[in-house]
Amino acid sequence: METSRSYPPGTRPDDRVTADTPVGYELQSLKKKAAVQLMGSRLWGRFNPNHWDPVYAAKTGLEAPIQTGEMSSAYLAEMCVNHFGEHFFTGARISCKYVAATIANEVISTHGIITAKQENADGVRFTVNLWAQNEAGEKKTVGALDVTVPREQGAE
Repeated sequence: METSRSYPPGTRPDDRVTADTPVGYELQSLKKKAAVQLMGSRLWGRFNPNHWDPVYAAKTGLEAPIQTGEMSSAYLAEMCVNHFGEHFFTGARISCKYVAATIANEVISTHGIITAKQENADGVRFTVNLWAQNEAGEKKTVGALDVTVPREQGAE
């Protein structure tokens, strides 16, 4: 067992999903803070002041700027890449629905649980329920991932 190397959450070799991973396996969560500095970047929402300007957001009835939904999807995708690696980019399908606004400075955690697996010609196709929630447990984004993990070479 390696003890001197520090791994980011979900990236230890033992965290990778393999064809043998059981239904019910929980992906290692990530935590991210909804930072206004990121929310206001051109990549994430600079086109709409509701995503970065507290004064403008208050004038539109919001308690604070809100994060774009794409940011929560990116957090979920990062968690999935940590567990499925390159397989996330080859034939996988992720879908997300934004069910509640993420407010500036909320801490969001990602979650995923394998709910189904099916053998196919290419390996094992997993279905993973995904969600992102705040520290109060309120779900902000929900979704699902379908991804195929090949069988290891030489496995029968």
